[in-house]
Formats: sequence, C-alpha cells, structure tokens
Amino acid sequence: MSYMAGVLTASDKGSRGEREDESGRVIREILSELGIEVREYRVVPDERDVIADVLREWSERLDLIVTTGGTGLGPRDVTPDATREVIDREIPGMAEEMRRVSIAKTPHGMLSRALCGARGKTLIINLPGSPRAVRECLDAVKAALPHALEVLQGRAAECARLRG
Repeated sequence: MSYMAGVLTASDKGSRGEREDESGRVIREILSELGIEVREYRVVPDERDVIADVLREWSERLDLIVTTGGTGLGPRDVTPDATREVIDREIPGMAEEMRRVSIAKTPHGMLSRALCGARGKTLIINLPGSPRAVRECLDAVKAALPHALEVLQGRAAECARLRG
C-alpha cells in the first residue's frame, strides 16, 4: 500500500528563513524509508489559525500529516491547540508512547503537549521541534503507522485478506 504524507513545520524563525528546518528533513527521511511518499512540505509561523488551515487543507488529500515544532509550554507553542481544533478523534496511545520514550531520555519529555489524532481518513501526528526528539518520537510510533493508516483508509480488512 502506498500512502501520501505532508510534513508541516511550525517555526517562526524557520518561516522567516532564519533557521534551517532540520526536523522536517528528518521526518521526510524516515517517512521515505517507510515507503510513505511526502507530497507536501511547508514551514509556517507559530500561528494557530495558519497551522489549523494547513491541517484542514491537507487532510482533504493526504493520508498522513506529521507536524514538528510548537508542542511545548511556550506562549507561541500552539501546534497541539490547532490540531485539537481540526481532529475528529484523538489517538492518545500514540502520544503517550512518544512521551514515554521522551521521558526515558529526559524529564522534560513530560512537558510535551503533542497530540495524535484523526481527521476523517487522515492521521495527524505532532512531533517536537528538535531533530533528535523527532527521530526518537517517530521511531516510537512508526511500527503502528501501517496498521493505523490501513484502518483509517478502510483497507484493514483487504490487507488482512491479502496476508492470508
């Protein structure tokens, strides 16, 4: 099964060209290794409405949206708030596993407000802003991605039949 994804980086400095988006690059690499085609990529400022609008737009045509940045406690960290605004259902187990892995590395991991959820048939995953944390968190949930995408797309029964 081939899936289409988007990578959305929330970063004031990145959106102004003042910082290279290493975290977005790491996400694109990992998704590519998983055979997931990244069709959309954008860097936007840490603005709730802008983030929510992109999530809504992309969820009309993508299977997976992975965000990076804006998941902490800072006043401009609004990615989870924008995500909560657009999802139909939260998928707490994925976010809990990412936090569990992060907390094992640093107690600051418990400060993450990252969400995972579904909007229609699209899976949305919030990741932190640092490249190292992106890799750790995406590694924590990537084994569940194929099945989650199959179920959301209504392909789980078809895949089970093909596996035999």
